[in-house]
Amino acid sequence: MVIDFRNMTKVYTIGTEQVHALRGVSMTIKKNEYIALMGPSGSGKSTMMNMIGCLDTPTSGEYLFEGQDVAKLTDDQLAEIRNKRIGFVFQNFNLIPRSDVFHNVELPMIYAGVGAAERKSATLDAIEKVGLTERMKHKPNELSGGQRQRVAIARALVNNPSIILADEPTGNLDSKTGEEIMGVFEDLYKAGNTIILVTHEEDIASHARRVVRLKDGCIEVDEMMNGRKVFKKVLVDA
Repeated sequence: MVIDFRNMTKVYTIGTEQVHALRGVSMTIKKNEYIALMGPSGSGKSTMMNMIGCLDTPTSGEYLFEGQDVAKLTDDQLAEIRNKRIGFVFQNFNLIPRSDVFHNVELPMIYAGVGAAERKSATLDAIEKVGLTERMKHKPNELSGGQRQRVAIARALVNNPSIILADEPTGNLDSKTGEEIMGVFEDLYKAGNTIILVTHEEDIASHARRVVRLKDGCIEVDEMMNGRKVFKKVLVDA
């Protein structure tokens, strides 16, 4: 089990108001699942993404990441999980403009203290996986939007993480390029990676093998895709 939410809640205090972003969410994600998290604004999907990424901790309940209770980990332990065991892919790419593709991809390994020879080998491998070997000396402004997102995916892959967490990864791309990027995720999934995709687009979510729909801080429906069949488990009243 990679991720295990157990009756997890998250409450934010804004002034005198309390906002219940998550309300008793329970969910498990196994290794080599391909999941899309969906929901309208205010549904809790951004909060859940932050929880999965160890960017926040629950108000109550438990979040176990590979068996570890996230709420009990130190800041250094959480930073290590974020750097080595979760690969992040963002809508806005978040690349360093003055650095070439190779350096952008190898950066997480530098932060992790990996030696130069191992860094080079892993970086070249990650760049090859996303089909950018011939572009690795180019800077972000010399690449198309789709190529920049491929760089971001390679960077997420380079430390061989437990999960790849992608937040609206096609949001800044045209539909054709978005489909190409989803093809990259499909290849990564088939290679054994665990992928969690956060999106509001139905056509993007349709690429996943499981769709979890959030509403008002609860899991509304958990859909398991099996070929053309969809098995729905309704968890709260719509």
